Amino acid sequence: MGNPVLENRIRIIAWWLVWLLLGAGQSLLLYYTYDGEKVISITDGFTSMIIFSILALAAWFPIKFFNRAGKTVPMLIVNLLTISAFLILIWLLLSRIIMSLLFPEPSVYTGFWNATLSYRVGSGVLICSLVILTYYLIISYKSLSDKKLGEARLENLLKETELKMLRSQINPHFLFNSLNSVSSLTITDPEKAREMVIKLSDFMRYALSRKDERPVTIRQELESLRLYLDIEKTRFGSRLATDEDISPDCLNIRIPTMLLQPLFENAVKYGVHESTGTITIRTSLKCNSDYAEIIISNNYDPDAILPAGTGTGLLNVRRRLELVYGREASVQTEKGDGFFTVRLRIPVKFPE
Repeated sequence: MGNPVLENRIRIIAWWLVWLLLGAGQSLLLYYTYDGEKVISITDGFTSMIIFSILALAAWFPIKFFNRAGKTVPMLIVNLLTISAFLILIWLLLSRIIMSLLFPEPSVYTGFWNATLSYRVGSGVLICSLVILTYYLIISYKSLSDKKLGEARLENLLKETELKMLRSQINPHFLFNSLNSVSSLTITDPEKAREMVIKLSDFMRYALSRKDERPVTIRQELESLRLYLDIEKTRFGSRLATDEDISPDCLNIRIPTMLLQPLFENAVKYGVHESTGTITIRTSLKCNSDYAEIIISNNYDPDAILPAGTGTGLLNVRRRLELVYGREASVQTEKGDGFFTVRLRIPVKFPE
């Protein structure tokens, strides 16, 4: 890490403005100390502060070196006092040499130097203390920023890991059910079994090609879901019907991949699978400038004895929405009058 002052333009400008003010202050101090020598005071004040500013930039490196972990407090204090003494000594020496070159007549400058030496030492100690304090504030801020950045990276890693775990719960479940159906169809209807294998292959290609959590458009997700429903129609025939009310303006909104599949799977499991009549799965999509609303509903047989579910699919969707959108997204369910409805409210803008 180089000198933090030189890392960006704003810090560089602020640094030199501060030293400009210090040069003006030093000039006034010298002017009132030595009977109003205006030219020498102004020249000396600004020259000495220019020298001090350059030395202060170089002082960052020994301060950083002696601030390493493992140093005891007494040792750190000794090191800082040594750096300060050396810095002030070099500053005084260089100031004396350069000013002697600018005012070569000994009678002109020697008396001025001797009369103001004690004030120079005092101002040097004060300025050096401020420089060290500034550097330690920068070090503390950098450490705090690095800690927060590390925590954020760890949180993102845990979030990504959990999202992948939730994704992994979807594909095997559906795959096992589909393979069982293919197994049955190979005996009762080999042609349908062949058709189902082809569609299953296309669907799994979509699912497995998106292993990460990069978003997909709703258009892509719906195309995948139509393929999924075609597979289920091969299983259930006329017992499964679908209906869509999709706003074309919403199709390019991005959502997490495979987000909706568990909801359709639940509609098949608790609707079609347990009913002897026709079950229609309706999909509605509407949006405005801020939010998209996705509604998935299906009728069901109120007299059917539904299997006890674990709630994994719905919990999976809720948790993924929470991880991706925080509190900006919501899931609501309604059950009554022979219909089960799931409403998803999702921000139009996908979090980056």
